[in-house]
Amino acid sequence: MAPPRGPLSQLRRGHEELVLGLLRKHGPLSRGELGKRCGLSRTTLYDILAELVASGAVVTASPQEIPRGRGRPAETLTLNPDAGQAIGIDFARRGLHVAAVNLAHEIVGSASEPHDADLPWEQRVELAERLIGSLTGTGSGALRLGALDAIGVGVVGAQVEGPPAEGLSEGRTKGREDEGPGPESGEIPPHPVQMLLRERFGVPVLLDNNTRLAALGEAIWGAAAGGQDVLYLRLSHGVGGGLVVGGSLHRGAYGLSGEFGHITVEPGGARCDCGGTGCLETVASIRAVLDAYRATGGRAADVPELVKAVRAGERSALDVLERVGGRIGEVLAAVCNAIGPSVIVVGGELVETGQALVEPIERTLHDHVMPVSRHRVSLRRATLGEVAGALGGIALVLHESPLLSRYPAGPDLAEDLTSP
Repeated sequence: MAPPRGPLSQLRRGHEELVLGLLRKHGPLSRGELGKRCGLSRTTLYDILAELVASGAVVTASPQEIPRGRGRPAETLTLNPDAGQAIGIDFARRGLHVAAVNLAHEIVGSASEPHDADLPWEQRVELAERLIGSLTGTGSGALRLGALDAIGVGVVGAQVEGPPAEGLSEGRTKGREDEGPGPESGEIPPHPVQMLLRERFGVPVLLDNNTRLAALGEAIWGAAAGGQDVLYLRLSHGVGGGLVVGGSLHRGAYGLSGEFGHITVEPGGARCDCGGTGCLETVASIRAVLDAYRATGGRAADVPELVKAVRAGERSALDVLERVGGRIGEVLAAVCNAIGPSVIVVGGELVETGQALVEPIERTLHDHVMPVSRHRVSLRRATLGEVAGALGGIALVLHESPLLSRYPAGPDLAEDLTSP
């Protein structure tokens, strides 16, 4: 087990992040320029730089990267783009998405591939390894697996930690494939995908709910970039979301937050996988919407075919989306009245149906939200697409966004990153 991180090691890590942040923001800088910008003493700065150079995180800039000037130029330092790489993986219900960045936070690449919903974890990890391998390429910006620092992973379902609350005894183990200690014992074993990925790549694996990670991705790089209070809702094979409150991603007690799909919208309605009835997920998930459409005589087998029906102006498709959009708008208004976000982002495959779904959401939200909030809340469509969760996993690994200032780094990551 790694030694605990004390105040001095945390201070040093803060100094390292300060220097790396300056190089990331301004590009190649001399030691003198870094000293002027960082405010550290010369001795402290040079000590920090020596370690960063020794670790390979910082290198001497190549001649073409150094601005031309008079006289002999001072040695200029820059981030090593081949060091400190991080991978994000989103293990969605019926697809897998990967993304990778280097130390400079430049996206090396991304890839996605669909799969069967019941594909075993071993085969999902094999698929992830193949997709990651497709990013290696041969160019200068290609991913180098030997430079990996960590992997951030999103999985479906609530990732409950700590002793279970009454009625939540199956929350963390729902859908698990491994055996061992469960919430009843107060000890939560690793998720099977964590163990499999660590065996394959030999680096820390940090895991969270994939929809919450998608919310993080949209709040950093996507439709809600810069937002301090954001509500994110994903309409996919499942329905869930995430909250950014006061500039921080909200995780909730034991990791329970953003389960908007399990808010009741039809009391006594259809049975939900969570054990309840009439949840939003029983109305607004892809399966529920397609079932409702087919019950009217429609023949769409998937979302693209439903989109075609909408574009053709098929009345039954438009009516189904009008009803679903109304239910979604009611839930968003209720959460909005409780939390008070300035931005609401709606994503997921179902949003591909366009204004046929978005307009009734917006109209119902306007009708049910408090009047004082109606012109202060912006409803936006997500912009990152399928890789939002994978990008959120990368953000979780880097742990440098202010959105994660009050978010736990995770014991697995903390132990490995502090090991000598």
